[in-house]
Amino acid sequence: MSRLSIPIDALTSRLNLGGRFEGLQSQSLSGRFANLRPVTEFFDVKRISKPANFGEVQSRVNYNLSYFSSNYAAVFAMLIIYSLVTNLTLLFVILMLVGGMYGIGKLQGNDLQLGSWRATTSQLYTTLLVICIPLGFWASPLTTVLWLIGASGVTILGHAAFMDKPIESAFSEEAV
Repeated sequence: MSRLSIPIDALTSRLNLGGRFEGLQSQSLSGRFANLRPVTEFFDVKRISKPANFGEVQSRVNYNLSYFSSNYAAVFAMLIIYSLVTNLTLLFVILMLVGGMYGIGKLQGNDLQLGSWRATTSQLYTTLLVICIPLGFWASPLTTVLWLIGASGVTILGHAAFMDKPIESAFSEEAV
């Protein structure tokens, strides 16, 4: 029986995924959140208004997504934490999978021996997957991911569409 070989390079080159994430890899986590805007500026209720037309919505979203990008990343991270805390089964499965892979990796390719019982790393990985895959389906990760996409989309795009640009940016656009 031959091994199944997936050409990852062919998939990523067609989707241009390699170039999209290069900027994220070079930027550290502290650097990403270094330009967090103050909470008072992020929740400035004086600047919230209904956009007049779709062109204004596009303009606001384009401006606010770049201006508040770190704040939106923090909101997304908080929604991820909330979704994992409310779905404890999924959190347990993720922790069990990561912990099991970490523990098997600590064996450094050696077999696990407990008394007279011996298990190879292949058997340990198979056992881990046999336990985690059914539990993973039961934990409904697809529902959690779809909720996360919807909740973050409504929250972030809603904020970006209703938050008016500062007056200074309006003057800088007219000068150009």
